[in-house]
Amino acid sequence: MKTDLTDTTASKINKALVLGRRAIGTPAVGMVLTLVIVTDEENAYDALKAAGDAAHEHPSRTLVVIKRVSRSPRDRTRSRLDAEVRLGADAGTGETIVLRLYGDVVDHAQSVVLPLLLPDAPVVAWWPVNAPLDPAKDPLGALAQRRVTDTYACEEPIRELAARADAYAPGDTDLSWTRITPWRSMLAAALDQVDCRVQAVEVEGEEQNPSCELLAMWLADRLSVPVQRSASEGPGLTAVRMETDGGPVVLDRADGSLANLSIHGQPARAVALKRRETAELIAEELRRLDPDDTYASALRYGVDRLNAPAKGGADEPDGAVATSVGAAAKAPAKDAAQEKAPVRKAAAK
Repeated sequence: MKTDLTDTTASKINKALVLGRRAIGTPAVGMVLTLVIVTDEENAYDALKAAGDAAHEHPSRTLVVIKRVSRSPRDRTRSRLDAEVRLGADAGTGETIVLRLYGDVVDHAQSVVLPLLLPDAPVVAWWPVNAPLDPAKDPLGALAQRRVTDTYACEEPIRELAARADAYAPGDTDLSWTRITPWRSMLAAALDQVDCRVQAVEVEGEEQNPSCELLAMWLADRLSVPVQRSASEGPGLTAVRMETDGGPVVLDRADGSLANLSIHGQPARAVALKRRETAELIAEELRRLDPDDTYASALRYGVDRLNAPAKGGADEPDGAVATSVGAAAKAPAKDAAQEKAPVRKAAAK
């Protein structure tokens, strides 16, 4: 069921929701969160499709905020709110409200969104493109417990990473970080199989790919060893090579789907490591609503520190091998598994 409202208000939208639920015979609300998507007209369809697919795992009320900037000086001063309310088959397992803001109301989007949030339910804000430099201080970001951006969509991703580190607040996350969860899990599992000391690491991938930089920063932060960043034609991340005192450990993915894991003294094996769609990334982020301290630590390590000699690590005594590898390998494994476990979400009443 789809209802179009022109030049409307938040109260009229709420009324349309109630009438729509009654019309399709589903008055009960069983959604677990509100997902606020802030995007432009060009990217709204793809973002809404990804959110709809993720809603099969996380039934939610999705609010799509599209800020329309008129080219006419006369229209810029006229505030208007148009809405499209989707329920039932048109909205999948949740509810979808597409909000188009015109005129002065563009600068006060939070006043439109606030009355439409589910009561007693978490709020997640997602910027597929054009994210603010400081999401936590953005008026819409201030309403959310979790704020999702994507530096890969920026014109200068590496510079954006530095800005994200300076403005980081608990609850911030990045889909470029979410993309490397399988890599972190696989590397942690590989190091868990050997008793050795990691001496140096090389991360190979596309130039200006923030996921490659984040993986390199995570490894440098966790292992306290020099990490070299090298470029390849992609797609995305292509290889991680770790030199250890027990021989090399290499995870190589040349085609974007199937990787080859080789550990010195063991037969090479093929592992599934495909590139994931946006819907899978959003679904993963919605499983946790607590701050991601591991992401914060890796982000604050800094891109400029890569390729530089690490402090410590090489001067550790022999008895610290289990600590340096075990803590740096097993802890990331928990990051990718236990820390990604679902947290309890309050269902809307």
